[in-house]
Amino acid sequence: MEKVLIIGACSAIAQHTAKFFAKDDALLYLADLNQGRLESVRSDIFARYKTQVFTEEFDALDFDKHKVLIENASNAMKGIDIVLIAYGTLPDQSAIQKDYEAIIREFNINCVSVISLSSIVANYFEEKKKGTLAVISSVAGDRGRQSNYIYGAAKGGISTFLQGLRNRMFLSNVKVITIKPGLVDTPMTAHLPKNALFASAETVGKGIYDAIKSGKDVVYLPWFWKYIMFIVKVIPESIFKKLKL
Repeated sequence: MEKVLIIGACSAIAQHTAKFFAKDDALLYLADLNQGRLESVRSDIFARYKTQVFTEEFDALDFDKHKVLIENASNAMKGIDIVLIAYGTLPDQSAIQKDYEAIIREFNINCVSVISLSSIVANYFEEKKKGTLAVISSVAGDRGRQSNYIYGAAKGGISTFLQGLRNRMFLSNVKVITIKPGLVDTPMTAHLPKNALFASAETVGKGIYDAIKSGKDVVYLPWFWKYIMFIVKVIPESIFKKLKL
């Protein structure tokens, strides 16, 4: 029985990922900011799959509680096999780009707190010489664009950090997986006009589950974003800076 900790478990993507693990009779420990929503997610998963689900109210910006969360999950489940970090915010670039306090807050949520948790989890798994850490980054981190470079820079920082962490963890038999979703139809993107590039949260959740099961290093979800971003990345900077993206 796998023991899975999901941080940011109330996000639409994380909920679907949790359900795929629940189908496998995995033991789940779900952490998120809102205990009421957590209870609703827990009840839904238990009603469907009858698997044991622990919950913990958790604020990612309370850095003193990061290590405590890992300890609590490990104690409750008698160990941890998989950790998925799945939370984040999508700020309005134009609304915050002149507000340095808002920029710092977004970096603390989308990058610094994730690096803190990833480091603690990596140390935990390194000591045990096994485990899988999966973190949701974004295709937005592959190249900075005027429409969302604050969010993109935070996600780019995560992706680079995880690349180095993956290199460090290799000899310890610890998997580090970078998840790069493209556009996903979730409450976080409700304000954006939808088009054919948007994927469902269930599709991305299944992709995360499959990536963890197969032990991939980096996965774009859906798969076609790998090729879209390859094209975006090879555009010369002299041209790219003139584009309204």
